[in-house]
Formats: sequence, structure tokens, C-alpha cells
Amino acid sequence: MHSAGQQLATRGGSPGGHVTQTLGVMAARRAGSCTPVVFLLLALCSWLQEGLGQYNEVCTSRFWFNYRHVANTLSMYRSVKRLGIPDSHILLMLADDMACNPRNPKPATVFSHKNMELNVYGDDVEVDYRGYEVTVENFLRVLTGRIPPSTPRLKRLLSDDRSNILIYMTGHGGNGFLKFQDSEEITNVELADAFEQMWQKRRYNELLFIIDTCQGASMYERFYSPNIMALASSQIGEDSLSHQPDAGVGVHLMDRYTFYVLEFLEEIHPASHNNMHDLFQVCPKSLCVSTPGHRTDLFQRDPQTVLITDFFGSVRKVELTKDPVIIKPHLEQRQKRFSSADAMMDAVKYAHQLPVSEIIHQKPKPTEWHPPSGFILGLWALILLVFFKTYGLKHMKHVI
Repeated sequence: MHSAGQQLATRGGSPGGHVTQTLGVMAARRAGSCTPVVFLLLALCSWLQEGLGQYNEVCTSRFWFNYRHVANTLSMYRSVKRLGIPDSHILLMLADDMACNPRNPKPATVFSHKNMELNVYGDDVEVDYRGYEVTVENFLRVLTGRIPPSTPRLKRLLSDDRSNILIYMTGHGGNGFLKFQDSEEITNVELADAFEQMWQKRRYNELLFIIDTCQGASMYERFYSPNIMALASSQIGEDSLSHQPDAGVGVHLMDRYTFYVLEFLEEIHPASHNNMHDLFQVCPKSLCVSTPGHRTDLFQRDPQTVLITDFFGSVRKVELTKDPVIIKPHLEQRQKRFSSADAMMDAVKYAHQLPVSEIIHQKPKPTEWHPPSGFILGLWALILLVFFKTYGLKHMKHVI
């Protein structure tokens, strides 16, 4: 079994690139809490700052007939932003630009609902990695942090051991693999080893993995790292089906599983008490046609105690106390420091030294020009030289 590190050494591509398939990755650290959140949507959307989590969304599919995969990713991107995740904590990777595709009947738009009711490609979409930057190697490098030092912070997965990471992936796959740009694949072994590297390097606290692809459950069967919960749209041997064909666009707009997950997320708000067990039930076989699956044996908490906002939103944890907090001594110290005579004199002197109003409106004084020393003498010498060369000594008597 090859490790993710060995796979990185053998794969081609630029070390600083990123993945662009219909995957989604998000990493999010909750604001003000000690357990940040990281969300990966394999269209790669990642974020993590102090008080927030990291989100990584990756769309791995190209070509117009895979329109729904980009719509899946952008719809998930829209949902987590609605729940408080800023773009600074989201890595968005799109393998193809459907909004600018010449077949698009309405340029600069991507719709996720029939009759073109909802455009998920708005003015505020920030795509971090496009086109051929989206590769298996670059995706694994983003997860494990093995990227060049020159890579900007906004293109890094800045997670740590307090971060809850959500990884959402969507695209074309099979038993044990997911295709990237119809030219290469990431295997379930590579993905499992990458998660193990993340755990060893303390890059996450808890990780939620969601994948919408054919035979999606095969992608999480090799996971072995702790604190990972996984969901898939289909079991081994099953196809993951599309949804909402649109005559105007000419293709299906979304996949079934992602459609019903997003329908569930639209009812979530930051104060919601819905848990992960509720998410398991959003798309039964009667709606998805395929059989969704989930795996929780590596996760240490009961899914019924894990809130949806632990992974999908930015929620501040506030600790309430009835004990009094004494702040008066601190105020007295500050007042005493600013009321001392020395401090007041220093402030006055400083104000006198820097008359701000005069500095702002003051015009620069013109500088007087003085010729350098010896300039006049040299000028006279030049005049005499020109005179002698022009008239010669025979004309001196007339001058005298």
C-alpha cells in the first residue's frame, strides 16, 4: 500500500497547484471557540482563521455535460457562506468555468434550480483554483500542507488540532476512485493516507467527509484515522443520479443527493439544534434512487450530539457565569496613569512638536539656488577661452 507521501512523489504537476473537480472541501474554525471547523467540498473550498474553521471545496469535473457538478459545489459554497463562513476561510477549486462556457445561454451564471430560479454564481464568488490547477497532487498537497512557502495564505488550508474539517466531493467515480478532469484519479487509499498525515501533523480535530459520486461509499471504506465521520450518496455497485433537467440550459442542474442535502441546509440557521443524525436521513432511497451510506465507527462522539453547525457554520460559544467580574481597579489604574502631571506635560509637548493641522495644510517652501564654489571663476575662464579662440591675440589691441 503506497502512502500519500509516496503518491505525491510519483505524480506529475506543479507543486503549488490545486485541484479543480466537483469536489468540495471546507475547513472552518468556529468563531471564538476552541474547536474550529474545516470543511472540504471537493471543489476545494478551505478556510481557517482564529475563531473560524477551514472550508475546502473542489469540483473535479470538466466539460459542459458535467454542469451539475459545478452547480453542486457552488451551491454548497453558498450554503456555508450563508451560515457565516467568510471567503477568507474557503478554498474554492473549480476544474471548469461553466459560467463562461460558450454553450451557456446566460453567460456569467450557474443555476442550481430548474427554470433558472437561483443563480449560485454571484458577484461575491471567489474561485481560488481554476482549470488545470486542479489535480490530484495539488489537492493532496493542500490537505497535508506540503506546498511551497510562496503560496498565499488564502490558498492554504490553515487548520490545526482544534479545527473541525468538512470535506465534500462530487464528480465521476467508481469502486475505490474519483476522477479528476477525466484524466487522472484519486484512490480511496491515497485519500485515507492523506487524512492520516493530517492527523499525525495535527491538522484537524474532527473531520466530516461527504461525497456525491457513483459508488461513493467505496471512497471511505479504507479510512483508518480517528475522529472521521463519512457520508456517501451511493453504495458500492450503485450509480449516483442527476436531478432537475432544464430545457433552457440543456443539461441536468444538480445531483439528487446534493440537492436534498442543500434543501435540508436551507432550513438551518446558526442557532439550530439539528444534528448529524438528521443529516443522515435527508435523502432516503425513495428520493435518491441510490442508497446513501454513512460511517461513524472512527468518530468518538455520538452523531446525535454533533450539531450541524459544528461543521457547516460559524458559531460563537459563549460561556455564561454568575460570578462578578471586578473591572473597577483596572479603570482606576488607567485614570491614574493619564492624570499624572508628567503624562500631561508629555502629551502637551508632543502636541506642540507635531502641529497636525499646520502640517496638513503647510505648503513646501521654495528652496533658494546658490551656485557652487568656483562656478563664477570657471564661467569667466570659459568666456576668455572662447574669445581668444575666436579673435586671437591680434585683436587685443582694439579691446584695450
